[in-house]
Amino acid sequence: MKAIASVSLIVVAAVVLLGCASALQQPAATNQFPTRRSILSLPPKAVIAAATGASSATITPSTANAAKPNGLILDKSSESGLKWADAKQGTGQPLKPGMVASIDYSMASTVGRQPQIYTTKDKGVPYRWTLGDGSTIAGIELAILGSSGDDNSIPPMLPGGIRRVIIPANLGYQSILNEKDPKCIEGKDIGPIPPKNNSDGGYQRWYQFYCNPRIPYQPDIVLDIKLYGKR
Repeated sequence: MKAIASVSLIVVAAVVLLGCASALQQPAATNQFPTRRSILSLPPKAVIAAATGASSATITPSTANAAKPNGLILDKSSESGLKWADAKQGTGQPLKPGMVASIDYSMASTVGRQPQIYTTKDKGVPYRWTLGDGSTIAGIELAILGSSGDDNSIPPMLPGGIRRVIIPANLGYQSILNEKDPKCIEGKDIGPIPPKNNSDGGYQRWYQFYCNPRIPYQPDIVLDIKLYGKR
């Protein structure tokens, strides 16, 4: 009996050993957690991929929230640095220096959390001045009168026309900060300046950008200009 029992134990042990050997030869299951030894045996890049769960798939940024173009591309620039594009062509005769200009405008800055500054639209009070009298920034007069004599000349606006311009600092309010005591008030300094009252914060936004001595430079001005005829 003892001999039979010994033989049985030997058989069982052999079966167990064979089973273990077979298990060692089989590949690990795909959902098995890696062991410390298996990770340390991987090349560095594979270790990083395993640790971060990265895959070989290429990740591309989404464009769902990208800004959409508004259809008006300012690809024309004069030698003065003014950029412009016409949204609507006017009719009639262009204005000349010494004539009274009347415009509605929407003003914005190229920087800031709230770039929109002020608009005269729907307020019933267009901005008026005499062309060439020095009361209005040069960028607006250049946009209306146009320029000639260079390869990138600007045609003059015609009454009823709408033009978008980007005005650099040297054609904008830069002269205000050059004064020792800038007033920065509508009618007392170079315009157009949003009214201090009833401008829905437009004056404060304008002041922060263009009459603030703490800012070492002035950002470009974006203006949509609608030119009227006699009114």
